[in-house]
Amino acid sequence: MKPLILISGTAAGLVLCLGVQASSHREAPQITETPKVDATDFYMFKSYEAGRQDYVTLIANYLPLQDPYAGPNYFTLDDDAIYEIHIDNDGDAQEDITFRFNFTTTVRGVELDINGEPVAIPLIQAGVIGPGINDTQNLNVLETYTVTMIDENRDNGRASAITGLFSSSEDFAKPVDNIGNKTLPVYASYANGHTYDVSIPNCSDGRLFVGQRKESFVVNLGETFDLINTNPLGPVDGEPNTLAEKNVTTLALEVPATCLTNGSDPVIGAWTTASVRQVNVVNPSPVKRSAVIHGGSYTQVSRLGSPLVNELVIGLPDKDRFNHSEPEDDGQFATYVTNPTLPALIELLFPSAPAPTQFPRGDLVSVFLTGVKGLNQPVNVQASEMLRLNTEIPAVAAASQDPLGVIAGDIAGFPNGRRPGDDVVDISLRVVMGVLLDEEVAPAGQAAFTDGAYVDALQFDETFPYLVTPLPGSPN
Repeated sequence: MKPLILISGTAAGLVLCLGVQASSHREAPQITETPKVDATDFYMFKSYEAGRQDYVTLIANYLPLQDPYAGPNYFTLDDDAIYEIHIDNDGDAQEDITFRFNFTTTVRGVELDINGEPVAIPLIQAGVIGPGINDTQNLNVLETYTVTMIDENRDNGRASAITGLFSSSEDFAKPVDNIGNKTLPVYASYANGHTYDVSIPNCSDGRLFVGQRKESFVVNLGETFDLINTNPLGPVDGEPNTLAEKNVTTLALEVPATCLTNGSDPVIGAWTTASVRQVNVVNPSPVKRSAVIHGGSYTQVSRLGSPLVNELVIGLPDKDRFNHSEPEDDGQFATYVTNPTLPALIELLFPSAPAPTQFPRGDLVSVFLTGVKGLNQPVNVQASEMLRLNTEIPAVAAASQDPLGVIAGDIAGFPNGRRPGDDVVDISLRVVMGVLLDEEVAPAGQAAFTDGAYVDALQFDETFPYLVTPLPGSPN
C-alpha cells in the first residue's frame, strides 16, 4: 500500500471518507444479475432504544428496489446463498466473529378442490394471514432461517447456533412480505411478532429480526446519478427521496457490546457479505423451486461496509473485484482513496466548485481505511475498508440525534458507526470537497453541498429493529 498521510487531533475527529456517500444499490456489473445477494445498506450503532444502551445493533439490508406491488412472486432470499455479518475486534482486517444466516424456502403446495380434482393454486396465499405468527394456514410459501455464530475464521472457526431464548429452537420464521391490507390486515403486528429474544453462544441474550422493511436509505437518486442534475447548494428537503416507494429485506441482530469487543479495545469494525455456489446449471425440468441447480464451493459476490464505496470510489474495472475481496487485501484499492476521482467529476460539472488540490488525500484515508484517531481507530490497525464503531461512546436518543453526525458534534453518529437517520450523503459531499482542508487547497470546502433529500432519526422507529413497517402492495 502506498504511504498514507493521516490527520490527527480535533480535525481528525471530524473527518469522513469519500466512500460513504449513500447506499449500494446495483453498485457493480456482476451483482446486478443476482439481486437476492446484493447488499444495499449496512448499519452498526449503539442501541438507542430505552434500556438497551449496553447493546450494539447490526443491520444488513439486501435485495434492493423492491416494488411493494410485485406479485404474485415476492422477495424471498436465496436458499443456496450464505449471508454474513463480520466483526473485526483487534484491527487486523480479518474477521474474529461472523454471524451467518442460512435460509430455507418451503412450498407447501396449497390446493383447491375443483370438481373433485385437487389443483395447486397459482398464488403464494389462499386467504388472510396473521395477525399471529402462527396464523399461516393460508400461506403457500414459508421462509425459515438459522443463524450461526462463528469464532475466528469464517471458513473453519468454531460454529455455534443462536437459539431462541425461551424455546431453545435453532429455527426462526421470516414474515411474508407485505402483500397488501386484505391479505395481511394487521401487518405491523404480524411482522413484529417475528422479533425474537435469542441466546447468543458464549455470551448472553440478544434480539433478532429478519424480514421486509421500508427502504431505509434516503437520497435524490435519479438526479444524483444523472451528472448531479440538481442544485447541490439548494435547500435541504428541497428534493424528493427517490426510494420513498420501495422496500428492502433486513437482517437485524442486537448483541451485547461486550460480546463483540476483545476485552481490551472498545473499537470494532464490521461489514456484511453474501456468497453463492460457483456453479449454476439451469434445470430443464424444474419441480417447485428447483429451476437452477447449484454446486461447487462458495464464493463471495457482495461486500459492504461503509455505503457506496463500490459505487462512487472504486473504478469501473475493479468493481466486481472489490465485491469478491477481503478487507485484508484492500491495499490494491488504495489509489482510489488517495487520489479520488469524484471531486474532479464534480468540478467538471460545476466549474465554480474546484476540487481540492491536496494529494494524497489523507483526510479521506483516515476514516476510509483506518478509523479516526481519537474517535474510532483501533489500537492496532491494518488499513482496510469497513464500518468502525467505538462501543464506549454512549448512544444518543433519537430526538437528540443530529443527521450530520460527527461533523455536527454528535460523535455517536456517522462515521462512528452509522445510524438509520445519519445523512451520509450531505456529510460526504461536504467532506469530499474539502470542508476539513485549508482554503488554499480546497476553495469550495466550506460550501453546504446537499442532494436536497432530508433524513433524520425521527423518520424511523425508536425500538429494535428501528427500520419501519414495509409499504403494502395494496392499496397502492
